[in-house]
Amino acid sequence: MKDVRCLDAHAHLGNIVFDKEARTALDHYQRGVLIGELSLGEKFEGVLPWGMIDNRPLLRCLNGLGLCLWRLERFEEAEALFMRLLWMSPSDNLGIRFLLPPVRARKPWTADGY
Repeated sequence: MKDVRCLDAHAHLGNIVFDKEARTALDHYQRGVLIGELSLGEKFEGVLPWGMIDNRPLLRCLNGLGLCLWRLERFEEAEALFMRLLWMSPSDNLGIRFLLPPVRARKPWTADGY
């Protein structure tokens, strides 16, 4: 990776290792989220519409981070992150609304997500 600030690279690296190394994937997604948050500022509470293509890398990193938290059975953190993601991207192009019920029910993550 030539530029460690490339959020999409972190999202893709997380995706590559997600199935076999959830903790390594978590690290990639966290880095992407932290880099993205630096651009947004500390108290950002706005919306990042999916339709604006430059928002997608951060949204993908947030989604991957939430999935990793769920997979590692860190349910409260996953739920909070998914709620934040729904707030930031209310069109829910990533389908977070379908992930919240099993996370809230504390159901373990499965490959099909339910």
